[in-house]
Amino acid sequence: MTRDLGRRRLFWSAASLPLAAFPHRADAVGYPSRPVRIITQGAAGSGPDVVARLVADKLSRHWQQQVSIVNHPGAGGVAAARAAAAAEPDGYTLYIPTITTFVIMPEVQRDLPIDMNRDFVHIGFVAETPMMFATSPAIASGSLSEFVALTRKTPGGVFYAANNHGSLPHLTGEMLRARAGANITFVPYPGALAGLQDLAGGRIGMIVESVGALTGAVRGGSLKPLAVASTQRLQSLPDVPTASESIPGFEAMGWFVLSAPAKTPADIVLRVNQDLNRMLAEPDLVDRLQDLGAFPRQLSPAETQAFISKEDRSWRPKVRELGLAHPGSAPTR
Repeated sequence: MTRDLGRRRLFWSAASLPLAAFPHRADAVGYPSRPVRIITQGAAGSGPDVVARLVADKLSRHWQQQVSIVNHPGAGGVAAARAAAAAEPDGYTLYIPTITTFVIMPEVQRDLPIDMNRDFVHIGFVAETPMMFATSPAIASGSLSEFVALTRKTPGGVFYAANNHGSLPHLTGEMLRARAGANITFVPYPGALAGLQDLAGGRIGMIVESVGALTGAVRGGSLKPLAVASTQRLQSLPDVPTASESIPGFEAMGWFVLSAPAKTPADIVLRVNQDLNRMLAEPDLVDRLQDLGAFPRQLSPAETQAFISKEDRSWRPKVRELGLAHPGSAPTR
């Protein structure tokens, strides 16, 4: 993917949402006056964690206040969502949820204690990142199609690592099984680091994770990339083919947004949105994100909500087609 294509959505309109759309309880002058924390559902070293730390570092420098990352992995994202929703809506607890939390979790888990659109205000978009299929350098397969053929020849098939049940990496692996006929079995892991350890030990044959979580291992030579699930090859990994080169039309893009508990004051929401978009326009952060295969966008709160709604309509039917949705899940909005 060329740099121009990598930036293709970077300069979307950042028009502000009217203040009346949010409860107005405080003034953003002087915000933040104390440390801010950002909750993420990702374990240390996972895609959400890597992206969250880059954003936190930038905001910390801009605000001249510490912005720390709080990892709440577990329960397919529910643990992080509950912790974020229960926080005081004062702008000092932010939250970076993923596509898993918005689209997949409501389909695969019954009786969720949170509602992502009721319990949060969505401040802005952060970045999108493709999923990657990768294996051990000891595996002879040099391409995704060759790996799929190998799984078919292997008695009992091949185990693959992905984040928890119902995560986007899990959904991506199941899409490969369904669309390419791969003989693979899902093994849940709390994060990429644990999966990489078992891949190196030969206990599993493949890992599915975001590009950002696997790039370091790929460059270090301990991981062999098979394909990225983006529409075009990435500039940062130009020799890695896309999944669609083996399976036409195959695409799986994860994404991250910045949210806050519902009833966070409107002027703080807009202040954080403006600061976030300013950070996402800075070339050094753009370069660092793109180097990890993550592509930022500058969106207003209203545009972020519209994007989430569009993704919801696109992905929920796929969850059901793969048989991952619980019986009686709500119809696609």
